[in-house]
Amino acid sequence: MEDDETPPADPLALIQREQANLARDLTPDPRLMYWPWGFAWLIGFGLLFLRFGPDGKVFVDLPEWLPLTVLLLLLIAAGITTGVAGARASRQTAGPTSRQGRMYGFAWSIAYTGFSILFAQYSGVLPDDKLSLLWAGGMVGLTGALHMAGGAVWNDRQLFFLGAWTSVINIIGILAGPGWHSLIVAVAGGGGMLLAGLLWRSRR
Repeated sequence: MEDDETPPADPLALIQREQANLARDLTPDPRLMYWPWGFAWLIGFGLLFLRFGPDGKVFVDLPEWLPLTVLLLLLIAAGITTGVAGARASRQTAGPTSRQGRMYGFAWSIAYTGFSILFAQYSGVLPDDKLSLLWAGGMVGLTGALHMAGGAVWNDRQLFFLGAWTSVINIIGILAGPGWHSLIVAVAGGGGMLLAGLLWRSRR
């Protein structure tokens, strides 16, 4: 063999590289999947904390309707963004994987609808601060559980860890009480999603 000849590439290495490239192409950008929710939680729950702080303290005298309205609008925008990103990725797949993705998406929609109907039954029974904690704690807890379920289904340790983290901080926030829950979810939950999207993007 001449000195200037290039040795043949390792076929196994080539196959592994192409598999990695394919997996990357079929996986949505983590920033598109986590950053919209991270910003929604950080801003939305942050406003709730500023307006409805611990023991009813008002840090910023915002209109009462504003924090919840902003949170809901941001959550809707996040759902649309991640839905479009996920749909684009799923169009390149078929069979069981694509079906799993659709079923997982339906699970989110049905679960959130069921929780919303359930919690609405207590709108005239509980005090406002307890009712807000019920809604926030229930929805954040559901998010953590579904993330862990998704991580288990797809053997995705990162997604499972995010779900576990979300569940733990939600429990801490619930125990801390109204007001503190919003702060904990905003900083540790929203900030955690922003950090996860950044770190997992760099690893990708």
